[in-house]
Amino acid sequence: MNTNNTNGTNSEQEVRVWMDGCYDMVHFGHANACRQAKQMGTQLIVGVHSDAEITKHKGPPVFTEQERYKMVRAIKWVDQVVEDAPYITTLETLEEYNCAFCVHGDDITVTADGVDTYHIVKAAGRYRECKRTQGVSTTDLVGSNEIYHDPDDMLPDRENTLRMSLCKESVSPWTGASQFLATTNKIIQFSNGREPKPTDKVVYTAGAFDLFHVGHVDFLEKVKACGDYLIVGLHSDKVVNRYKGSNHPIMNLHERVLSVLACRYVDEVVIGAPYSVTMELINHFKVSCVIHGRTQYETDVDGQNPYEVPQSLGLFKQIDSGNLMSTQDIITRIIDNRLEYEKRNKKKEAKEAAAYEAFQKLKAENLNESTAVNVQQQ
Repeated sequence: MNTNNTNGTNSEQEVRVWMDGCYDMVHFGHANACRQAKQMGTQLIVGVHSDAEITKHKGPPVFTEQERYKMVRAIKWVDQVVEDAPYITTLETLEEYNCAFCVHGDDITVTADGVDTYHIVKAAGRYRECKRTQGVSTTDLVGSNEIYHDPDDMLPDRENTLRMSLCKESVSPWTGASQFLATTNKIIQFSNGREPKPTDKVVYTAGAFDLFHVGHVDFLEKVKACGDYLIVGLHSDKVVNRYKGSNHPIMNLHERVLSVLACRYVDEVVIGAPYSVTMELINHFKVSCVIHGRTQYETDVDGQNPYEVPQSLGLFKQIDSGNLMSTQDIITRIIDNRLEYEKRNKKKEAKEAAAYEAFQKLKAENLNESTAVNVQQQ
């Protein structure tokens, strides 16, 4: 396994916490789990499974392992990433990375054979739980009707595709589709809470940042390097739909806000930012530089150039992130492999439902909740 240490700090008082997973289509639910795990210690080490391991136990991931490694490194609560982490968490892994315990959400993850992947650390008393973020999961995103339903898109077997992860017999008690409800408390938890210093160079960029992906991460890293304090404007759902069309955005404004706030390069977010960068916005945030990527941008509803003001002030700059990935590329990956993902989701949720039933049976029998659950033996 390869590691990457982001902060590289050591102290006699530190409590190193282990967390692992697939982290496919990294979203604010993953980030929130990392935030909670980090609060249980001082250093958070995150193990990310390889493509081969995920394919074996769950089915093909949407993102490649290298893309997933980079996405997890970009989560601001993560201190170190361990590549190619084993699918079953062992005591040897905890010892190797000097971790006191392992943290996972309050759901059950099972192997291809139906074995609880955390049964070893649970039995050893080195397991802690954090609360899962309701209303979002990779299964929900991959199975989202908004991705597949496009009036201009003549997809074969559309009816089957839209039923992805909605079959009653295979809905997970933990990751079944539900609507995410945003709260001010959640935004505060994700926020840095840091104001720019008087000497900071404030940089501003804006966009949809839908289905937050590795292309966004590379772009925001480059933008942050242009200054000291990065503010990201998130356009409203209505505005994004106007210039993206179809069923965009896939994720609503508040979901996109949390995804961007979780990125370590971002200091602040403007919720429902105006499409045109105004003088009022520049003065209010004391913006020194307004940045856009190399992608083409649309005119505003009045036909005006949205960057006319910063361009006239000499504050506008376009940069190339070196990453050509777009939200549409992610959607295309999902559509091209839709049948594989449908099969994956149904198998995953059926195993989780069986594990949940076995788990409840053990609780009813007053057995230790940390006992390993093997679905095939039920």
